[in-house]
Amino acid sequence: MMKKSLAILLCGAMFFGSSVVTFAEEEAATEEAATEEAATEEAATEEAAEEEAAADEAAKVEVPEAAKASYEKLLEAEKTLMTTDNHPMMDAPLAFDVPEVDGDAAYCEDNYEETEAEHWHYKEYLDWDESLDAEFPESPADGQEGKEIVLIVHGAHAWTTCYTEAFEAACDAVGMKVTIYDPNWDQGNQDSYVDQAINEQPDAIVLIPLSADHATQQFKKITDAGIPAFCSNTTPEADAMNFIVAYTGPNDWYQMRTLADMLGEKLEGKGGVAYITHNVGGSPYYARCYGPMTQLAANYPDIETLDIQSPGFEASKVKQVVADWITKFGDKLNAIVLADDSDQAIGAVEACEAAGRDDIVIVAAGISKQGLELVKSGDLYGMSYQTCQGDAGLAVRVISEWFCGLDINRVNYLTTDVVTAENTADFEPCQW
Repeated sequence: MMKKSLAILLCGAMFFGSSVVTFAEEEAATEEAATEEAATEEAATEEAAEEEAAADEAAKVEVPEAAKASYEKLLEAEKTLMTTDNHPMMDAPLAFDVPEVDGDAAYCEDNYEETEAEHWHYKEYLDWDESLDAEFPESPADGQEGKEIVLIVHGAHAWTTCYTEAFEAACDAVGMKVTIYDPNWDQGNQDSYVDQAINEQPDAIVLIPLSADHATQQFKKITDAGIPAFCSNTTPEADAMNFIVAYTGPNDWYQMRTLADMLGEKLEGKGGVAYITHNVGGSPYYARCYGPMTQLAANYPDIETLDIQSPGFEASKVKQVVADWITKFGDKLNAIVLADDSDQAIGAVEACEAAGRDDIVIVAAGISKQGLELVKSGDLYGMSYQTCQGDAGLAVRVISEWFCGLDINRVNYLTTDVVTAENTADFEPCQW
Protein backbone atom coordinates (compact mmCIF):
# COMPACT_ATOMS: atom_id res chain seq x y z
CA MET A 1 0.00 0.00 0.00
CA MET A 2 2.82 2.33 0.81
CA LYS A 3 4.53 1.62 -2.52
CA LYS A 4 1.34 2.37 -4.46
CA SER A 5 0.74 5.59 -2.57
CA LEU A 6 4.33 6.64 -3.14
CA ALA A 7 4.01 5.92 -6.85
CA ILE A 8 0.86 8.00 -7.04
CA LEU A 9 2.57 10.85 -5.25
CA LEU A 10 5.58 10.69 -7.56
CA CYS A 11 3.37 10.70 -10.65
CA GLY A 12 1.49 13.68 -9.25
CA ALA A 13 4.74 15.48 -8.57
CA MET A 14 5.99 14.75 -12.09
CA PHE A 15 2.71 15.98 -13.58
CA PHE A 16 2.74 19.09 -11.43
CA GLY A 17 6.38 19.79 -12.32
CA SER A 18 5.74 19.43 -16.02
CA SER A 19 2.70 21.65 -15.69
CA VAL A 20 4.81 24.34 -14.03
CA VAL A 21 7.29 24.22 -16.91
CA THR A 22 4.45 24.39 -19.42
CA PHE A 23 2.78 27.30 -17.61
CA ALA A 24 6.17 29.08 -17.37
CA GLU A 25 6.82 28.63 -21.08
CA GLU A 26 3.34 29.88 -21.93
CA GLU A 27 3.78 32.86 -19.65
CA ALA A 28 7.17 33.68 -21.23
CA ALA A 29 5.69 33.37 -24.71
CA THR A 30 2.81 35.63 -23.70
CA GLU A 31 5.19 38.22 -22.27
CA GLU A 32 7.35 38.08 -25.42
CA ALA A 33 4.28 38.52 -27.64
CA ALA A 34 3.14 41.42 -25.47
CA THR A 35 6.60 43.01 -25.73
CA GLU A 36 6.61 42.63 -29.51
CA GLU A 37 3.11 44.05 -29.75
CA ALA A 38 4.10 46.99 -27.55
CA ALA A 39 7.19 47.61 -29.69
CA THR A 40 5.07 47.47 -32.86
CA GLU A 41 2.54 49.87 -31.36
CA GLU A 42 5.34 52.19 -30.24
CA ALA A 43 6.89 52.16 -33.71
CA ALA A 44 3.50 52.85 -35.28
CA THR A 45 2.92 55.67 -32.82
CA GLU A 46 6.33 57.17 -33.59
CA GLU A 47 5.69 56.88 -37.33
CA ALA A 48 2.29 58.51 -36.95
CA ALA A 49 3.87 61.27 -34.85
CA GLU A 50 6.54 61.83 -37.50
CA GLU A 51 3.90 62.00 -40.24
CA GLU A 52 1.82 64.41 -38.16
CA ALA A 53 4.90 66.56 -37.49
CA ALA A 54 5.72 66.57 -41.20
CA ALA A 55 2.13 67.51 -42.01
CA ASP A 56 2.23 70.31 -39.43
CA GLU A 57 5.51 71.54 -40.89
CA ALA A 58 4.06 71.46 -44.39
CA ALA A 59 1.01 73.37 -43.17
CA LYS A 60 3.28 76.12 -41.90
CA VAL A 61 4.77 76.63 -45.37
CA GLU A 62 3.22 79.61 -47.05
CA VAL A 63 2.47 78.65 -50.63
CA PRO A 64 0.95 81.06 -53.16
CA GLU A 65 -2.62 80.16 -54.06
CA ALA A 66 -1.67 79.39 -57.67
CA ALA A 67 0.87 76.79 -56.52
CA LYS A 68 -1.09 75.01 -53.78
CA ALA A 69 -2.33 72.08 -55.87
CA SER A 70 1.16 71.60 -57.31
CA TYR A 71 2.73 71.76 -53.88
CA GLU A 72 0.36 69.11 -52.55
CA LYS A 73 1.41 66.86 -55.41
CA LEU A 74 5.06 67.47 -54.52
CA LEU A 75 4.41 66.58 -50.86
CA GLU A 76 2.75 63.34 -51.92
CA ALA A 77 5.76 62.46 -54.10
CA GLU A 78 8.13 63.21 -51.23
CA LYS A 79 6.15 60.86 -49.01
CA THR A 80 5.74 57.95 -51.44
CA LEU A 81 8.76 57.82 -53.77
CA MET A 82 11.42 55.43 -52.45
CA THR A 83 14.83 54.38 -53.73
CA THR A 84 15.63 50.78 -54.63
CA ASP A 85 17.30 50.33 -51.24
CA ASN A 86 14.20 51.67 -49.48
CA HIS A 87 15.25 55.21 -48.59
CA PRO A 88 13.22 58.34 -49.41
CA MET A 89 14.02 59.42 -52.97
CA MET A 90 13.08 63.05 -52.34
CA ASP A 91 14.45 63.47 -48.82
CA ALA A 92 14.97 66.92 -47.30
CA PRO A 93 18.39 68.45 -48.00
CA LEU A 94 21.20 68.94 -45.48
CA ALA A 95 23.16 72.15 -44.87
CA PHE A 96 26.71 72.49 -43.54
CA ASP A 97 28.44 75.42 -41.86
CA VAL A 98 31.14 77.17 -43.88
CA PRO A 99 34.34 77.85 -41.90
CA GLU A 100 36.02 81.22 -42.22
CA VAL A 101 39.18 81.52 -44.27
CA ASP A 102 41.53 84.41 -45.03
CA GLY A 103 41.67 85.57 -48.64
CA ASP A 104 40.02 84.61 -51.90
CA ALA A 105 40.51 81.42 -53.92
CA ALA A 106 43.74 82.63 -55.52
CA TYR A 107 45.18 83.59 -52.12
CA CYS A 108 44.31 80.21 -50.62
CA GLU A 109 45.81 78.29 -53.52
CA ASP A 110 49.02 80.36 -53.36
CA ASN A 111 49.49 80.37 -49.59
CA TYR A 112 48.45 76.89 -48.51
CA GLU A 113 49.89 73.52 -49.51
CA GLU A 114 47.79 70.98 -51.41
CA THR A 115 47.77 68.85 -48.27
CA GLU A 116 46.04 71.67 -46.32
CA ALA A 117 42.25 71.97 -46.39
CA GLU A 118 42.45 75.76 -46.78
CA HIS A 119 44.05 75.32 -50.20
CA TRP A 120 40.79 73.79 -51.48
CA HIS A 121 38.37 75.90 -49.41
CA TYR A 122 36.52 77.48 -52.34
CA LYS A 123 36.16 74.18 -54.17
CA GLU A 124 34.84 72.43 -51.09
CA TYR A 125 32.45 74.99 -49.65
CA LEU A 126 31.20 76.97 -52.66
CA ASP A 127 32.06 80.05 -50.60
CA TRP A 128 31.06 82.59 -53.21
CA ASP A 129 30.59 86.36 -52.93
CA GLU A 130 26.81 86.83 -52.88
CA SER A 131 27.18 90.53 -53.62
CA LEU A 132 28.22 89.56 -57.16
CA ASP A 133 25.13 87.44 -57.85
CA ALA A 134 23.55 87.92 -61.24
CA GLU A 135 19.93 88.99 -61.52
CA PHE A 136 18.15 85.65 -61.40
CA PRO A 137 14.80 84.98 -63.09
CA GLU A 138 11.94 85.20 -60.61
CA SER A 139 9.93 82.12 -59.78
CA PRO A 140 6.49 82.14 -61.46
CA ALA A 141 5.17 80.82 -58.11
CA ASP A 142 2.48 78.84 -59.89
CA GLY A 143 3.79 75.33 -59.20
CA GLN A 144 5.89 72.79 -61.04
CA GLU A 145 3.08 70.95 -62.82
CA GLY A 146 3.34 71.26 -66.59
CA LYS A 147 6.80 72.84 -66.48
CA GLU A 148 9.32 71.70 -69.11
CA ILE A 149 12.95 71.35 -68.08
CA VAL A 150 16.13 70.21 -69.78
CA LEU A 151 18.64 68.01 -67.98
CA ILE A 152 22.20 67.92 -69.37
CA VAL A 153 24.26 65.15 -67.76
CA HIS A 154 28.02 64.57 -68.01
CA GLY A 155 28.39 61.22 -69.77
CA ALA A 156 27.35 57.62 -70.26
CA HIS A 157 27.82 55.41 -67.18
CA ALA A 158 25.76 52.95 -65.16
CA TRP A 159 25.44 55.66 -62.50
CA THR A 160 24.12 58.14 -65.09
CA THR A 161 21.50 55.67 -66.32
CA CYS A 162 20.28 55.15 -62.76
CA TYR A 163 20.24 58.91 -62.12
CA THR A 164 18.34 59.81 -65.30
CA GLU A 165 15.73 57.09 -64.73
CA ALA A 166 15.16 58.35 -61.19
CA PHE A 167 15.03 61.95 -62.43
CA GLU A 168 12.34 61.01 -64.96
CA ALA A 169 10.38 59.11 -62.29
CA ALA A 170 10.50 62.06 -59.90
CA CYS A 171 9.48 64.51 -62.63
CA ASP A 172 6.58 62.27 -63.58
CA ALA A 173 5.46 62.10 -59.94
CA VAL A 174 5.36 65.90 -59.58
CA GLY A 175 3.98 66.60 -63.06
CA MET A 176 7.04 68.02 -64.83
CA LYS A 177 8.33 67.11 -68.29
CA VAL A 178 12.06 66.56 -68.86
CA THR A 179 14.29 66.30 -71.92
CA ILE A 180 17.71 64.74 -71.32
CA TYR A 181 20.96 65.32 -73.23
CA ASP A 182 24.12 63.24 -72.80
CA PRO A 183 27.44 64.70 -74.15
CA ASN A 184 29.33 61.46 -73.37
CA TRP A 185 32.11 63.13 -71.37
CA ASP A 186 32.95 65.63 -74.10
CA GLN A 187 33.18 69.28 -73.02
CA GLY A 188 32.51 70.60 -76.51
CA ASN A 189 29.39 68.45 -76.80
CA GLN A 190 28.15 69.63 -73.43
CA ASP A 191 28.63 73.28 -74.42
CA SER A 192 26.66 72.61 -77.62
CA TYR A 193 23.84 71.07 -75.61
CA VAL A 194 23.79 74.14 -73.36
CA ASP A 195 23.32 76.31 -76.46
CA GLN A 196 20.64 73.97 -77.82
CA ALA A 197 18.77 73.97 -74.51
CA ILE A 198 18.83 77.77 -74.36
CA ASN A 199 17.38 77.95 -77.89
CA GLU A 200 14.55 75.65 -76.78
CA GLN A 201 13.62 78.11 -74.00
CA PRO A 202 12.55 75.58 -71.36
CA ASP A 203 11.25 76.62 -67.95
CA ALA A 204 14.58 75.59 -66.35
CA ILE A 205 17.90 73.97 -67.25
CA VAL A 206 19.67 71.47 -64.97
CA LEU A 207 23.36 70.82 -65.63
CA ILE A 208 25.85 68.30 -64.27
CA PRO A 209 29.02 70.19 -65.26
CA LEU A 210 31.91 68.21 -66.71
CA SER A 211 34.47 70.70 -65.46
CA ALA A 212 34.30 72.69 -62.23
CA ASP A 213 36.45 75.43 -63.75
CA HIS A 214 34.44 75.66 -66.99
CA ALA A 215 31.07 75.69 -65.26
CA THR A 216 30.97 79.44 -64.61
CA GLN A 217 30.69 80.39 -68.28
CA GLN A 218 28.09 77.67 -68.88
CA PHE A 219 25.82 78.84 -66.06
CA LYS A 220 26.39 82.51 -66.92
CA LYS A 221 25.20 81.87 -70.46
CA ILE A 222 22.02 80.17 -69.17
CA THR A 223 21.25 82.87 -66.61
CA ASP A 224 21.98 85.69 -69.05
CA ALA A 225 19.39 84.10 -71.34
CA GLY A 226 16.80 84.55 -68.58
CA ILE A 227 16.44 80.82 -67.86
CA PRO A 228 16.66 79.47 -64.27
CA ALA A 229 19.86 77.42 -63.95
CA PHE A 230 20.28 74.57 -61.48
CA CYS A 231 23.47 72.62 -60.82
CA SER A 232 23.21 68.96 -59.88
CA ASN A 233 25.58 66.30 -58.52
CA THR A 234 29.01 67.79 -59.27
CA THR A 235 29.98 71.10 -57.73
CA PRO A 236 31.27 73.98 -59.87
CA GLU A 237 33.92 76.47 -58.85
CA ALA A 238 32.63 78.90 -56.22
CA ASP A 239 32.25 81.85 -58.65
CA ALA A 240 29.79 79.83 -60.73
CA MET A 241 27.30 80.06 -57.87
CA ASN A 242 26.75 83.70 -58.85
CA PHE A 243 24.80 82.34 -61.83
CA ILE A 244 23.08 79.31 -60.27
CA VAL A 245 19.67 79.40 -58.56
CA ALA A 246 20.65 76.36 -56.47
CA TYR A 247 23.08 73.46 -56.23
CA THR A 248 21.81 70.01 -55.23
CA GLY A 249 23.93 66.92 -54.70
CA PRO A 250 26.36 65.12 -52.42
CA ASN A 251 28.77 66.73 -50.02
CA ASP A 252 31.57 64.69 -51.57
CA TRP A 253 34.27 66.37 -49.49
CA TYR A 254 32.54 65.59 -46.19
CA GLN A 255 31.92 61.99 -47.21
CA MET A 256 35.53 61.42 -48.21
CA ARG A 257 36.84 63.09 -45.05
CA THR A 258 34.67 60.73 -42.99
CA LEU A 259 36.03 57.78 -44.98
CA ALA A 260 39.58 59.03 -44.47
CA ASP A 261 39.15 59.14 -40.69
CA MET A 262 37.95 55.54 -40.77
CA LEU A 263 40.99 54.60 -42.84
CA GLY A 264 43.37 56.48 -40.55
CA GLU A 265 42.07 54.56 -37.55
CA LYS A 266 42.44 51.26 -39.42
CA LEU A 267 46.05 52.08 -40.26
CA GLU A 268 46.64 53.16 -36.63
CA GLY A 269 47.92 56.51 -37.85
CA LYS A 270 50.86 55.34 -39.95
CA GLY A 271 51.66 53.95 -43.40
CA GLY A 272 51.58 54.86 -47.09
CA VAL A 273 48.48 55.71 -49.15
CA ALA A 274 48.04 56.00 -52.94
CA TYR A 275 45.09 57.56 -54.80
CA ILE A 276 43.16 56.69 -57.96
CA THR A 277 41.21 59.79 -59.02
CA HIS A 278 38.00 60.62 -60.84
CA ASN A 279 38.06 62.46 -64.20
CA VAL A 280 40.60 65.28 -63.96
CA GLY A 281 39.01 68.72 -63.58
CA GLY A 282 35.59 67.68 -62.32
CA SER A 283 34.61 68.29 -58.71
CA PRO A 284 34.81 64.54 -57.80
CA TYR A 285 38.45 64.65 -58.90
CA TYR A 286 39.25 67.21 -56.21
CA ALA A 287 36.90 65.96 -53.51
CA ARG A 288 37.76 62.26 -53.73
CA CYS A 289 41.50 62.80 -53.82
CA TYR A 290 42.30 65.95 -51.86
CA GLY A 291 39.42 65.55 -49.39
CA PRO A 292 40.84 62.37 -47.84
CA MET A 293 44.44 63.49 -48.37
CA THR A 294 44.01 66.74 -46.40
CA GLN A 295 42.00 64.95 -43.71
CA LEU A 296 44.74 62.35 -43.22
CA ALA A 297 47.42 65.05 -43.22
CA ALA A 298 45.59 66.98 -40.49
CA ASN A 299 44.62 64.07 -38.23
CA TYR A 300 47.24 61.43 -39.04
CA PRO A 301 50.47 63.26 -39.94
CA ASP A 302 52.52 60.03 -39.99
CA ILE A 303 50.51 58.72 -42.95
CA GLU A 304 52.37 59.40 -46.20
CA THR A 305 50.95 60.10 -49.67
CA LEU A 306 52.84 57.82 -52.08
CA ASP A 307 51.28 58.65 -55.45
CA ILE A 308 48.25 59.99 -57.33
CA GLN A 309 47.17 58.50 -60.68
CA SER A 310 44.23 59.11 -63.03
CA PRO A 311 43.85 56.00 -65.23
CA GLY A 312 40.12 56.43 -65.74
CA PHE A 313 37.46 53.83 -65.00
CA GLU A 314 38.60 50.75 -66.91
CA ALA A 315 39.37 47.91 -64.51
CA SER A 316 42.34 46.71 -66.59
CA LYS A 317 44.04 50.12 -66.51
CA VAL A 318 43.52 50.51 -62.77
CA LYS A 319 44.82 46.98 -62.23
CA GLN A 320 48.04 47.88 -64.05
CA VAL A 321 48.54 51.05 -62.01
CA VAL A 322 48.05 49.21 -58.72
CA ALA A 323 50.35 46.37 -59.84
CA ASP A 324 53.03 48.95 -60.64
CA TRP A 325 52.55 50.53 -57.19
CA ILE A 326 52.98 47.18 -55.49
CA THR A 327 56.22 46.61 -57.39
CA LYS A 328 57.50 50.14 -56.78
CA PHE A 329 56.52 50.70 -53.15
CA GLY A 330 56.40 47.16 -51.77
CA ASP A 331 55.48 47.05 -48.07
CA LYS A 332 55.28 50.87 -47.97
CA LEU A 333 51.94 50.65 -49.81
CA ASN A 334 49.41 50.10 -47.04
CA ALA A 335 46.21 51.61 -48.43
CA ILE A 336 44.51 52.76 -51.63
CA VAL A 337 41.76 55.38 -51.93
CA LEU A 338 39.54 55.01 -55.01
CA ALA A 339 37.20 57.54 -56.59
CA ASP A 340 34.93 54.73 -57.82
CA ASP A 341 33.76 51.51 -56.16
CA SER A 342 32.84 49.64 -59.34
CA ASP A 343 35.39 49.11 -62.15
CA GLN A 344 38.19 50.93 -60.35
CA ALA A 345 37.61 48.76 -57.28
CA ILE A 346 37.56 45.58 -59.34
CA GLY A 347 40.89 46.47 -60.95
CA ALA A 348 42.52 47.37 -57.64
CA VAL A 349 41.30 44.21 -55.91
CA GLU A 350 42.46 41.98 -58.78
CA ALA A 351 45.95 43.54 -58.68
CA CYS A 352 46.23 42.98 -54.93
CA GLU A 353 45.03 39.38 -55.24
CA ALA A 354 47.50 38.66 -58.05
CA ALA A 355 50.35 39.96 -55.89
CA GLY A 356 49.16 38.15 -52.77
CA ARG A 357 48.73 41.48 -50.94
CA ASP A 358 45.62 40.99 -48.81
CA ASP A 359 47.10 43.44 -46.28
CA ILE A 360 46.41 46.53 -48.43
CA VAL A 361 43.37 48.43 -47.12
CA ILE A 362 41.12 49.73 -49.93
CA VAL A 363 38.34 52.33 -49.53
CA ALA A 364 36.22 53.95 -52.23
CA ALA A 365 33.46 56.39 -53.06
CA GLY A 366 30.24 54.39 -53.58
CA ILE A 367 27.76 52.80 -53.84
CA SER A 368 27.39 50.26 -56.67
CA LYS A 369 26.41 46.59 -56.70
CA GLN A 370 30.04 45.62 -57.33
CA GLY A 371 31.22 47.82 -54.50
CA LEU A 372 28.73 46.41 -52.02
CA GLU A 373 29.75 42.84 -52.86
CA LEU A 374 33.41 43.79 -52.39
CA VAL A 375 32.61 45.26 -48.97
CA LYS A 376 30.78 42.06 -48.04
CA SER A 377 33.75 39.92 -49.11
CA GLY A 378 36.19 42.12 -47.21
CA ASP A 379 38.06 43.24 -50.34
CA LEU A 380 36.87 46.80 -49.72
CA TYR A 381 37.23 48.01 -46.14
CA GLY A 382 34.50 50.62 -46.62
CA MET A 383 32.93 53.14 -48.96
CA SER A 384 30.83 56.26 -48.88
CA TYR A 385 27.07 56.00 -49.39
CA GLN A 386 26.06 58.33 -52.19
CA THR A 387 22.49 57.70 -53.23
CA CYS A 388 22.16 58.02 -57.00
CA GLN A 389 18.37 58.00 -57.07
CA GLY A 390 18.23 60.34 -54.08
CA ASP A 391 20.54 62.71 -55.95
CA ALA A 392 18.04 62.96 -58.78
CA GLY A 393 15.09 63.18 -56.40
CA LEU A 394 16.66 66.02 -54.43
CA ALA A 395 17.19 68.04 -57.62
CA VAL A 396 13.56 67.59 -58.66
CA ARG A 397 12.37 68.47 -55.14
CA VAL A 398 14.33 71.74 -54.95
CA ILE A 399 13.38 72.78 -58.49
CA SER A 400 9.71 72.06 -57.72
CA GLU A 401 9.86 74.10 -54.52
CA TRP A 402 11.32 77.00 -56.49
CA PHE A 403 8.49 76.81 -59.03
CA CYS A 404 6.06 76.82 -56.09
CA GLY A 405 7.51 80.13 -54.95
CA LEU A 406 9.16 78.79 -51.79
CA ASP A 407 12.40 80.10 -50.35
CA ILE A 408 15.09 77.50 -51.09
CA ASN A 409 18.67 77.14 -49.95
CA ARG A 410 21.30 77.95 -52.53
CA VAL A 411 23.27 74.83 -51.55
CA ASN A 412 21.38 71.59 -50.82
CA TYR A 413 23.26 68.43 -49.80
CA LEU A 414 22.22 64.79 -49.82
CA THR A 415 22.05 62.72 -46.67
CA THR A 416 25.31 60.83 -46.10
CA ASP A 417 26.64 57.62 -44.57
CA VAL A 418 29.59 55.19 -44.62
CA VAL A 419 29.14 51.57 -45.70
CA THR A 420 31.04 48.82 -43.88
CA ALA A 421 30.72 45.05 -43.59
CA GLU A 422 28.48 45.57 -40.54
CA ASN A 423 25.74 47.62 -42.25
CA THR A 424 25.55 46.43 -45.89
CA ALA A 425 21.99 45.17 -45.35
CA ASP A 426 20.85 48.79 -44.90
CA PHE A 427 21.75 49.55 -48.52
CA GLU A 428 20.34 46.60 -50.42
CA PRO A 429 19.36 46.08 -53.10
CA CYS A 430 21.76 48.55 -54.68
CA GLN A 431 20.51 51.31 -56.93
CA TRP A 432 22.99 50.63 -59.76
